[in-house]
Amino acid sequence: MVNNDLVKLTSWGNTTHDPHKLIMVNDRENTQLLANNTPGICFGNGRSYGDVCLNPGGVVWQMRGLNRLIAFDSVTGRLRCQSGVLLQDIQRTLVPQGWMLPVTPGTQLITVGGAIANDVHGKNHHRLGSFGDHVIALDLFRTDGSLLHCSHNSEARMLQATIGGLGLTGIILEAELQLRRINSPWLTTDTVPYRSLDEFFELADSSEQNWEHTVSWIDCLSGRAGHDTRGIFLRANHNNDAAEHNPDTSHTAPTGARRLSFPFTPPLSLVNRLSLRPFNELYYRLQARKRGSGTAHYESFFYPLDTLRHWNRMYGPRGFYQYQCVVPKADSREAIARLLNTIQQSGEGSFLAVLKTFGDKTGKGLLSFPMPGATLALDFPNRGERSSRLFEQLDAIVSEYAGRIYAAKDALMPRSLFESGYPHLPEFIPMRDPGISSALSRRLMGS
Repeated sequence: MVNNDLVKLTSWGNTTHDPHKLIMVNDRENTQLLANNTPGICFGNGRSYGDVCLNPGGVVWQMRGLNRLIAFDSVTGRLRCQSGVLLQDIQRTLVPQGWMLPVTPGTQLITVGGAIANDVHGKNHHRLGSFGDHVIALDLFRTDGSLLHCSHNSEARMLQATIGGLGLTGIILEAELQLRRINSPWLTTDTVPYRSLDEFFELADSSEQNWEHTVSWIDCLSGRAGHDTRGIFLRANHNNDAAEHNPDTSHTAPTGARRLSFPFTPPLSLVNRLSLRPFNELYYRLQARKRGSGTAHYESFFYPLDTLRHWNRMYGPRGFYQYQCVVPKADSREAIARLLNTIQQSGEGSFLAVLKTFGDKTGKGLLSFPMPGATLALDFPNRGERSSRLFEQLDAIVSEYAGRIYAAKDALMPRSLFESGYPHLPEFIPMRDPGISSALSRRLMGS
């Protein structure tokens, strides 16, 4: 269905609200409609932060109508589904049957197509890599009318370009995914407060062998010049014995779980200099009190922010930017310290700050983000030129250490950093679909 009226769309960062021509994709048989309305870009559930899913003044193909689970093999764990299915739909349907997606990001409210296009990663990269490592095959519609079945045996190069390909190689209609077997929806967890970057990296290195999931919240305003930075390190394993302690393991959500909603967009950002330090102080103290072992449901551990709908509204009408970078392993301690020092000196800050390490696995996609090293992700209120100046300083540090920025989170990265951070870009460019364009592709690739 084509909406001839222009509809204002935004991504999760809420920094722009530009008009788009919206085409609802509800049936894979109406692909000719897509070919007749180009150039466009796919729009899933709008959870990417920047402009990767936007095409201001142009066409977007809304893919949430392709939301069917097609087939599941309960012996092998292979799932075939349409690209508009939410990860949450897969988890809540198949976790009770003993199967789970091997890799998910910090929200399960994204589509399968979006997860593939951005090759999302989770807290277990050192064990299971990124989402693309578990994609067996996919059906890709090209705007010239052709339909490609991409797998490791057929159209393998196109599969490699599509995983992490930012939606620019074609329209993913269906995908076949390999799920993992689990015995319970519960996790055995361990919470460890730390007081320095050295301690964080020691925890990260020592935890990789015995813990599958590792991540930390970091207080980016603490410490001195990037040193003595405190945080909370979380690690977890799937709990094979949880049934003995949790008789409600048949449920896919913890008993009594509530879904709250941020009710409105305030006139000014609630994240500011006055609120950040006391919030970080309170959060650290509350989490530090939980030190030690525990048990958590997978939803509360993996997706804590999913319990608060519309949490992005707290940043006010101008929205926010997320900045996520990765720097190589050899220099990660020094580079992260410099990034945090720059943030402190700028007077800006974030309370949704995550620091974690990637394992030695490299992404299967030509433009996959993960690489061996440390990744830092922070949210900043949109302060216009002030934000741009801060990001330019952070970009310079990332570039100096041969790091890269995550395009799924980006809205301001310069083209030079994109080109230097993604060395396989020249191989990717010829694989693009000429009928697909986005605000990000025009900003970083020229078309």
